[in-house]
Amino acid sequence: MLALFRCLLCLYPVAHRSVYGKEMMSVFHEAQGEKRVKGLVSKIGFYFREFIGLLQGASEEHLRALMGSHGWTLFPVRRFHMRSEFRFPKSTTILMVIILAGVVMAIEKAKAIQASLPYVNPPIGPIQPAHFTFFPTIALMFLIFYAAGVIGWAILFALHRSGVHRLRDIESPAQPR
Repeated sequence: MLALFRCLLCLYPVAHRSVYGKEMMSVFHEAQGEKRVKGLVSKIGFYFREFIGLLQGASEEHLRALMGSHGWTLFPVRRFHMRSEFRFPKSTTILMVIILAGVVMAIEKAKAIQASLPYVNPPIGPIQPAHFTFFPTIALMFLIFYAAGVIGWAILFALHRSGVHRLRDIESPAQPR
């Protein structure tokens, strides 16, 4: 498969192949080594994705060489390309550890509270069904946003009527030199 991949790399333009060819071969070789221990279905899927990606990449590079940078695309294909400038922020791992510690502490505190309460059998009382409050909440939110829109429109209407918008047409006096 490595020889077939090397032959298919010849589909890329010479300039692109000279810059990225060795790297593409080494990445394919590493990924192929990882798939050796997987099953047959996994290997077939891997080779299919790699060869289709290679054919698509070669055609895109030929079009890019003919037409320029990204002027040839009808639809953006940015989401299919890996961007090397993305780096996972190191501070995120620290924040994740802090959040995990907070969750673990909350669970331990809940266990301590549960252990401190006396065990009562039967339960303290019947659980009443909750009333459905989704539609009244939506109606209230709609009314709040509607009122905010009316207030904003009234302010803009009052400013328009007072002539404040004409202040932009006033020229400032010439600055003395």
